[in-house]
Amino acid sequence: MTKVLVSDPIDQAGIDILSQVATVDVRTGLSAEDLKAIVGDYEGLMIRSGTTVTAEIIEAATKLRIIGRAGVGVDNVDVPAATRRGVLVVNSPEGNTIAAAEHALALMLSLSRHVPHAHASTMAGGWDRKTYVGNELYKKKLGVVGLGKIGSHVARVAKAMGMELLAYDPFVSEERAQSMQVKLLPLADLFVQADYVTLHLQRTPDTENLVNAELLRTMKPTARLVNCARGGIVDEAALAEAVEAGVIAGAALDVFAKEPLAADSALRTVKERLVLTPHLGASTAEAQENVAIDVAEQIRDVLLGQPARSAVNIPGLNAEVMEQLRPHLQLAETLGQLLSQLAGGQISELEVRLQGEFAAHPAQPLVVAVLKGVLSTALGDAINYVNASLEAKDRGIHVLEVKDEAARDYAGGSLELRSRSSKGNHSVSGAVFGDGDLRVTAIDEFPVSVSPSRHMLFTRHRDMPGIIGCIGSVLGEHNVNIASMQVGRRIVRGDAVMVLSLDDPIPASLLESIHGIDGIQEAHPVTLL
Repeated sequence: MTKVLVSDPIDQAGIDILSQVATVDVRTGLSAEDLKAIVGDYEGLMIRSGTTVTAEIIEAATKLRIIGRAGVGVDNVDVPAATRRGVLVVNSPEGNTIAAAEHALALMLSLSRHVPHAHASTMAGGWDRKTYVGNELYKKKLGVVGLGKIGSHVARVAKAMGMELLAYDPFVSEERAQSMQVKLLPLADLFVQADYVTLHLQRTPDTENLVNAELLRTMKPTARLVNCARGGIVDEAALAEAVEAGVIAGAALDVFAKEPLAADSALRTVKERLVLTPHLGASTAEAQENVAIDVAEQIRDVLLGQPARSAVNIPGLNAEVMEQLRPHLQLAETLGQLLSQLAGGQISELEVRLQGEFAAHPAQPLVVAVLKGVLSTALGDAINYVNASLEAKDRGIHVLEVKDEAARDYAGGSLELRSRSSKGNHSVSGAVFGDGDLRVTAIDEFPVSVSPSRHMLFTRHRDMPGIIGCIGSVLGEHNVNIASMQVGRRIVRGDAVMVLSLDDPIPASLLESIHGIDGIQEAHPVTLL
């Protein structure tokens, strides 16, 4: 009979579901060596955060068909290794949405009414009503940073409580924001205007220490900050100093850069106006049951030959087809990242045009790969091949798929992406050459032929003498090395684009200098993940 291993504690409801189709062995606390020794006997593996599934363990799991993570994150699973072996990885992206949103609201209310400190004082024998005079949330401005599922639920509840909603999310369209009665603002403006700021972002290289001392100083002295999202988004030492010095009125954190929170953390020295909880966002009985049921049902369905609804890796493709599409998927994701950074977010409409031989391939995985690339800059590892379409829909991105079998500019066909947003329209095209070499072949319909690299700079400028030299000089002055350069134009002395492959990222001060060069119309630094 089919066997499933449960290697972390999960709710009994999940085990009951698995027992419908398999023999379930619950063996928690296994060492990596112990898990490696027995995993080859199982078709399914269900885990939480306690088990790390490495490539070595996956290699030993010769019968394994599915790994189910009872929770949102899958950072403890080597997803690429599982994908290479054809092992499906599933999670529960919505199982703890309500729990996390409600905890953020609970922290906001506790902070406003001094609940933890007033409770401690009362339990110690005090009756201090004057010290703990609080503030109402009614008619206050709430800044929601990240309008995903959790941030959106916080916004809906806060609206019902009479709060005015501000939000920052570069991947939510104006139409979507208006339907939620939310005013979209740049991040800096949101921090200046908000009475409360609640964070609902993934931790990525771009969001690490996003809330730093400089940003905290822009907040109102009566403002408060809440983080139930990810540790590391807030500079904890800077926050402790800001609360102690009265730069802001208070803060509440449920997540930390390193967990458990160190005994010598600067946060532990703050005695008032700071609320800390030990990563309780998903810790409700309902959430634990929900994620166990969600993942167990998916494991059951896959073992019965049915599709999973929340696969993290590419679903529905056998190893042969996946290997055939691998460079095309890579190109689609790369072009999606490129287009997203050129467009500056807030894309309302995205056209995916499959041309020539590209049109002969299955369209769905290619479109999903594009969306994964478009959203990955903001969402990092939280975006995957299954939730990309749903996340795009939630952010009001309308996707149009076009197949053009007659277009044969390249032997292997080409892929073109066109975006429309509040910041203008952009397009990128690319192709896969016979040896698997990926090329960007057009930027905003200007022809180029560029191999994608980690750090790139795209400019749009007037085709005039000296402008290329000026850009090269400015980069040199800032010690940024150019690996390659290409210019695309349609007519002499008209508009042109320039693509630079760089050894180093572009600092903000350098970008300002580039924008100041005569003839530069646009300049977009791009980092490919």
